[in-house]
Amino acid sequence: MNIKLASGKKAYFASDFHLGVPSFEKSLERERKIVRWLDMVSKDAQTIFLVGDLFDFWFEYNTVVPKGFTRFMGKLAELSDRGIELIIFTGNHDLWMFGYLEQELNAKVIKAPIDVIINNYSMLIGHGDGLGPHDKGYKSLKKIFTNPFFQWCFHRLHPNFGIGLANYWSRKSRAQGHEKEQEFLGEDEWLWTYAKKKENQKHRDLYLFGHRHLPLDLKVGENSRYVNLGEWINNYTYGEFDGQNFYLNTFEA
Repeated sequence: MNIKLASGKKAYFASDFHLGVPSFEKSLERERKIVRWLDMVSKDAQTIFLVGDLFDFWFEYNTVVPKGFTRFMGKLAELSDRGIELIIFTGNHDLWMFGYLEQELNAKVIKAPIDVIINNYSMLIGHGDGLGPHDKGYKSLKKIFTNPFFQWCFHRLHPNFGIGLANYWSRKSRAQGHEKEQEFLGEDEWLWTYAKKKENQKHRDLYLFGHRHLPLDLKVGENSRYVNLGEWINNYTYGEFDGQNFYLNTFEA
């Protein structure tokens, strides 16, 4: 994917909003903050990349989508109507996107890491789940989650049951893994390891991921960086690219 920024325009990046948790009230508060961020960046944004796990759970039935998130979805629709390009990556919590966001928001939905060149600045961008030497159990589960037959089976479940079951599983998983999300693992940071491996194969200026929930900006090789966008439950971090330089910022610190 190649993008040429117009004069005075920028690209923005954010990940892991996890709308829907831990409660309706907390999620709504966070949703309003995300909308304020979108209002702020829309002043000079040409492209906005949302790099996965926007929702804590998302599954599109043929005629049903999870209720809620109306302020967020409405703001995205407004920005799209104003001509701002929206590029949305699926994450491990919201990988079941089947065309609704493309139709309603005119967004590009990306389901795997891709190379992006913006003004000759090369990036490898993806959510980050299932990459690197980590979590073989999840990698096996992802094969099930993305299998068309098992997706067809889940479609057969009534939304009240299917979405309720998925929300329960997601909350239980988060409760078990929350502390590990906040720990820097040093040389064992698996997405950093993945970036180093990819850099040995082909140079990029930036390796940009979410999923890890920990804002990171680390060196890869001599002239490359690995940046993790963090999350919006505690950190409220986002990326900004002005055509020459990439910055990792905090909104309403």
